Amino acid sequence: MLTGLMQNDFPLTVQHLLYRMSTVHHSSEVVTLYPEGVRRTSYGELAGRIARLAGGLKSLGVEPGDRVATLCWNTQEHLEAYYAAPCMGAVLHTLNLRLHPDQLVYIINHARDRVILVDDSLVPLLAPLVPRLPLVERFVVVGSGEADGLPGAVRYEDLLAGQPEKFDWPTIDERSASSLCYTSGTTGNPKGVLYSHRSTAVYSLLACLPDSFGLRAADRVMPAAPMFHANAWGLPYAAALAGASLVLPGQFLRGESLAGLIEQERVSVSGAVPTIMTDLLRYADAHRPDLSSLRLVLCGGAAVPRPLMQGFEDRHGVTVLQVWGMTECTAVVAVSVPPPNTDGEEHWHYREQSGRPLPFVEARIVNDVDTVLPWDGESTGELQVRGPSIAADYLDDPTSGQRFSGGWLRTGDVAAVDPDGFVRLRDRRKDVIKSGGEWISSVELENAIAAHPRVREAAVIAIPDQRWGERPLACVVREPGVDVGSDELRRHLGDSVARWWLPEAFAFVDEIPKTSVGKLNKKELRRRLAAATLPVEQVVKQSPSPLVAGDRG
Repeated sequence: MLTGLMQNDFPLTVQHLLYRMSTVHHSSEVVTLYPEGVRRTSYGELAGRIARLAGGLKSLGVEPGDRVATLCWNTQEHLEAYYAAPCMGAVLHTLNLRLHPDQLVYIINHARDRVILVDDSLVPLLAPLVPRLPLVERFVVVGSGEADGLPGAVRYEDLLAGQPEKFDWPTIDERSASSLCYTSGTTGNPKGVLYSHRSTAVYSLLACLPDSFGLRAADRVMPAAPMFHANAWGLPYAAALAGASLVLPGQFLRGESLAGLIEQERVSVSGAVPTIMTDLLRYADAHRPDLSSLRLVLCGGAAVPRPLMQGFEDRHGVTVLQVWGMTECTAVVAVSVPPPNTDGEEHWHYREQSGRPLPFVEARIVNDVDTVLPWDGESTGELQVRGPSIAADYLDDPTSGQRFSGGWLRTGDVAAVDPDGFVRLRDRRKDVIKSGGEWISSVELENAIAAHPRVREAAVIAIPDQRWGERPLACVVREPGVDVGSDELRRHLGDSVARWWLPEAFAFVDEIPKTSVGKLNKKELRRRLAAATLPVEQVVKQSPSPLVAGDRG
């Protein structure tokens, strides 16, 4: 082998992102919305505080490889931990504050966290768990609120006080762990995904490409995706690499608060799940805030309804792009940027896809016996991905073999891929409805139902059927103050889906339960169905035969 004469051993680490922040982009800023108001800090000032936090953590005995957990909102202090822990050789572990307490206890103990940084408003959530956390040695409280129930707690600002604004950052191998996120645990215990410095640096670079997030120094980026989930889709790291300023909404993720920040701080890029964007659109339609600075919103975590994307574009001039990803993929894997020179229905056809995989991500679809299927837009199988930003295993989990095979991550998503590489997710394997031997996509049904103007949101699950095995049950939330019934919804669906897909059963509910990261919680809906607590209306006694799969309307 003839070795290239380049600096091949230059490490790709989070330390380089911090270097960019403290040097060429020192004048960019971080703006945080706190209960008492907005606070501003330049990247240069932030770098000094990051060094002081690293010194403070070292004074607590944190060493390379130790896990430093955070139970925090989207704030400047959380951002400081994003850099201090990995850059000193420790591992940042973001705790999902919406998990059930038993799951929080599980992941804190499973990760072997030594120190927990916690916002004062979240102390009442953490304090009752302390007797069950034998490995946690110190608690650091952000803010001046009560710290009752946290033995030996130290205040965040006290920890930084007296520490120098320089830190002797160690040399770090790019393959060493930088941060740890756990999946939301909808089935079994949450799984630990241990990101490396290299995967974080590569992903940050990909996020700056024009056909992904397209971040640049002139941008002002507002992560409305929580910083405790998949590192806020990597936006806090990518922004530092590009030099974009960050606008952090703290705990204020309602439409009114977000609209105010966008208007006041001239936010240009954001990222959020559909539920947050739906709330923002509802507020924007009613109050007409100035959203003209917002050039791009990345929306994912669940299928993004076309009416949501069109509503922002038509009424507010805001582009909402559908993205697809997983915690196991350092967040986003595919972005639905349409090919050039497409318009009208063709344009929206691509916008409704999950997107094309980012560079350095390879994708394939396989059938039940792992035969690779063609990219023809029709063949449907499980989506599998691999690449430098994709997990190869779970942390200390004996069941990992079920999700990783031959270097590929089994996503659990049923998908088709067209000849141009656009992925269309049909469903989760666990959510697909098998009726008479044929598949019904719950995702496509949900999108079609949600397109009705009097429907706020919808979730579709399987209901047992004596003849066909399973049939779709549509759980529907109506828009406030309006009425829409099953007959009208079936007529509405008749124009867009096969006749044998039409639900014979509906449940009109006040709210669809959500997971800790804002996804539709179908596991909970299935539990309610089994417990007979869903208000199911059987509106048709017999469905058409699935054998007439091409029959429509």
